[in-house]
Amino acid sequence: MSIYYTKEHEWLRIEGDEVVVGITQHAADELGELVFVEGKDAGTEVAQGDSVAVVESVKAASDIYAPVSGTVVSFNDALSEDPSLINREPEAAGWIVRMTMADRAQLDDLLDAAAYAALLA
Repeated sequence: MSIYYTKEHEWLRIEGDEVVVGITQHAADELGELVFVEGKDAGTEVAQGDSVAVVESVKAASDIYAPVSGTVVSFNDALSEDPSLINREPEAAGWIVRMTMADRAQLDDLLDAAAYAALLA
């Protein structure tokens, strides 16, 4: 299982033919307590860098961007009931969207865990 990161604090995990996208622990901590999450509908095609979701916290609202181009397969419906799941488990049960990936070469634009840790340092 490969995990990649963006400089905007999203993560991407490859699972078979799909990728799972969420925000990092750092981003969740910076946003504070999340109170609302809304993702793009299944079937929505997005380009790398397009918004795939919006999260709102007690501090601010933020777009979540697609780390790669592709098509949204599903939104994590558990977040509709419990947005703070992202705060508790941002890189596990708090994932935001599943997507197909249009171009694997775009993974070369992303950071590995060591490069992401260096970005935060």
